[in-house]
Amino acid sequence: MGDGRAAVAGRSRWRWARTVLVALCGAGLAVSAALVVVRLAGLDDGSPLALAVVGLPYAAAGTLLLLGVLLAVRSWWAAGLAGLLAVVQLCWLVPRFVPDGRSVAADAPRLRVATSNAYMGQVDVAALVRLVREQRVDVLAVEELGAPAARALDRAGIAELLPYREAPEGDTALYSRLPLTRLDASASAAARAQVAAEVSVGGRTVRLTAVHTYYPLGDAERWGEDFDGLRAAASGSTRNAVFLGDFNASLDHAPMRDLLATGLTDTHAELGRGGSPTWPEDNADFPFLPPVIQIDHVLHGGALSAVAVEEHTVPGTDHRAVVAELAVTG
Repeated sequence: MGDGRAAVAGRSRWRWARTVLVALCGAGLAVSAALVVVRLAGLDDGSPLALAVVGLPYAAAGTLLLLGVLLAVRSWWAAGLAGLLAVVQLCWLVPRFVPDGRSVAADAPRLRVATSNAYMGQVDVAALVRLVREQRVDVLAVEELGAPAARALDRAGIAELLPYREAPEGDTALYSRLPLTRLDASASAAARAQVAAEVSVGGRTVRLTAVHTYYPLGDAERWGEDFDGLRAAASGSTRNAVFLGDFNASLDHAPMRDLLATGLTDTHAELGRGGSPTWPEDNADFPFLPPVIQIDHVLHGGALSAVAVEEHTVPGTDHRAVVAELAVTG
């Protein structure tokens, strides 16, 4: 009799624990499902929901974990929902981890570009110049630079490596080893804080746009408007284009996906490195948080192909710099 009562009590405790566990998993799946709905419907465009979308890759990992738990406790209906969510999320995420395998002719002209957010002018300019030298950068886009930091960058010797520049009033600048032909910002980059110019690479013209969109935490509507301007600038003229900078957006954000749909390719995703985070790096507001999201990008049109891309830590800034080598193939 004692053994029987113990067995009944044990089953009761297990049913109670299982119910609690399934309920907790259900709450987690509800969050994951909400993010899927936001992404599917593009509800983050110009809205505070943009902040939640940055967590989608981590929600996908959580969904897989919940699926394993639900299968272990034999909650089949909940496991089925988790499996469906996982399939949808993985369909979005897996391609950016798989290189496209496109071959590039060895004699195709190469262009090495880099982007670095200067963190309101606090970047270590000597380290940034060193990065340009060591990585043999041809074109550098700098965001959040400001006049004092620009002067410090000059004193650090940037002009010796990149003698040409386009730096209109604002916080964004283009520095280049190759002569630059400035493009009308109102026509070529109809958004705030963007700088656009052309360079000639192996006799072929490449259109460069240094990008710095507003951040959605500060003003989501303004962030969306900046992307509207970028899409207007890119539409119909993406073939020989390179957009690089701080987009304040991941590959899951609707405005970024719409920009890519104009005919641009993300260099990280093209090379199977779509999970490489660039922010935050030593950010004062998040001192113990390592880089967890990728918001700095190099995008290019069909006349170019990605050869390599890397992230580099530069002291004084909360963004990792991105250096990419592009081949001009068309």
